[in-house]
Amino acid sequence: MDAAELAHRFNYHPPQTPAVARAHAAVREQCTQLAGFLGSTLPEGREKALAVTKLEEVLFWANAAIARQP
Repeated sequence: MDAAELAHRFNYHPPQTPAVARAHAAVREQCTQLAGFLGSTLPEGREKALAVTKLEEVLFWANAAIARQP
């Protein structure tokens, strides 16, 4: 998986307020850093693909938690 594909997977939709934008950016930054680490550290294979998929799920659910705040 190359950097462009990782960047595409961890991209975001624009938020509604500046505070929400900052929260989404912080989550995305941390997940992207971990994705880069995993991409450069883990050997290619099913386990690596699953680890990246689960990290995508982390990003999704973290952003959902931010977006669902009242």
